Amino acid sequence: QVRLVESGGGLVQAGDWLGITCLDTGGAFRPGIGWFRQAAGKEREFVAHINWSDVSTWYGDVAKGRFTISRDNDKKTVYLEMNSLKPEDTGVYYCATHSGNGDVTYISSYDSWGQGTQVTVSS
Repeated sequence: QVRLVESGGGLVQAGDWLGITCLDTGGAFRPGIGWFRQAAGKEREFVAHINWSDVSTWYGDVAKGRFTISRDNDKKTVYLEMNSLKPEDTGVYYCATHSGNGDVTYISSYDSWGQGTQVTVSS
């Protein structure tokens, strides 16, 4: 059974916005959820992170000023609103559970990953 399920990806034009969702279907407690993305031929890149128990948020450089991460604890859902999208934002967006140890920007700090949702931004 897959723990995390991403949804909401799609094809948009540059300058548009898109919201994507990460559903945590349940498992061992983890303190937060991160979003990463991976463009074709490139390494996976940190986008944003949010804790379940407080309002602390973290953003990668690519996301600052354009993307907003939020959560709904009752729905076990984390949301990423992406604004002013650019073609370079194109990629597969993954959410992941933070292990409780390590820098939130590091892939190695996460221990469960969804299958991803494709975001394509046309020029």
